[in-house]
Amino acid sequence: MAFPVYIAGTGAFLPGEPIPFDQIDSMLGELTEAPPRIQKWLKTTTPLMKELLDIAHVHYALDPVTHEFTHDNVSMSVEAAKRALATAGMQPEDVDLICYGSAHQDQMPTASVHIQERLGIERCTEFSIHANCTSAYKALYLAHELLQHGNNHTALVVSSNISSSELRAAYYNQALVDKESLFLRWFLCDGAGALVLTRDASCNKGFRVEATHVESVGGKRPSLMFNKRPAYWMNPRDEYDTASHHLRQLFRNALATDVFQDGDRSVFTSGLARMLEQAHLPLDRVRYFQLNMPTKHIVEAIMEECEALGIPRHALYTRLDQLGYCGPPMAFVCLDKILREEAFQSGDRILSFVTEVSKFMQAGYSIEYVGEGR
Repeated sequence: MAFPVYIAGTGAFLPGEPIPFDQIDSMLGELTEAPPRIQKWLKTTTPLMKELLDIAHVHYALDPVTHEFTHDNVSMSVEAAKRALATAGMQPEDVDLICYGSAHQDQMPTASVHIQERLGIERCTEFSIHANCTSAYKALYLAHELLQHGNNHTALVVSSNISSSELRAAYYNQALVDKESLFLRWFLCDGAGALVLTRDASCNKGFRVEATHVESVGGKRPSLMFNKRPAYWMNPRDEYDTASHHLRQLFRNALATDVFQDGDRSVFTSGLARMLEQAHLPLDRVRYFQLNMPTKHIVEAIMEECEALGIPRHALYTRLDQLGYCGPPMAFVCLDKILREEAFQSGDRILSFVTEVSKFMQAGYSIEYVGEGR
């Protein structure tokens, strides 16, 4: 027997005041020790990226004066979780499952048990998932599976990302920075989002998790986003001296190859089509289509293919221009905004899908409006 899984509450946390795109460098710190050619490239490329990304503001968990951290992944997650629980009218002790997702993390013990402790939950099932931009979706997938099969009753699904910790000037070995190391500074920022899921129909705020989907198609594709750390701990000095800790994203030659293609479609659209076929989703009832991608031109190209699948262009939902792009939690941050601000009719759907490029993992979900308390 499969139980219906409802959304009881959502919450989002974007730290600090909105930072205009033009102030990104001053917040993260100027790279004054980078090679002259890199400094020149940054100055000439910044206005181009501003137009390409169409992001007006970002958020950083950094003090605007001291530039010291005001939050971390755990504290941002707790803030988003508290807001989701408040919306649900629940207490932390009502939660018997925590599923946490972040891009990657080295802390021990893992974030899920830190979140559990900060919320004061004495005992629960918990998981931490680290899988770049699919991690939030995988946390939702796991919670959905465990609830609908009766293993758990009420789940806190939370995702956070403190990108600024890897983007500040002080983080880099500036003598070794390259374009791939600095490309991410223009569009990644900080934030957290959370959902409360339940099998209790009386706690339903009108939305049912209809389908969740995860897959990886990177078995024969190169990694386009990575650091150079091996699968063991390095001597910290060696790590810095070799710049193995730099987070890199290939974007120049890779964009000109067929690595993003799957036959006559993009990898994204092929994965989305598989999800739609498996879940038998009625595309004429997709009210909002949330693409978890930061670049305007890629979204435009993908929407052309999605229209061919039957998803209307007017369904596209994006607020990245005002919210920034905080990576994995963006799926929940946008969902929180949709559920709080938009109107629905019975049968309307929210559809979301993502392709990440560290190893072409993909994931998505569909949420149906069924009316409150049903």
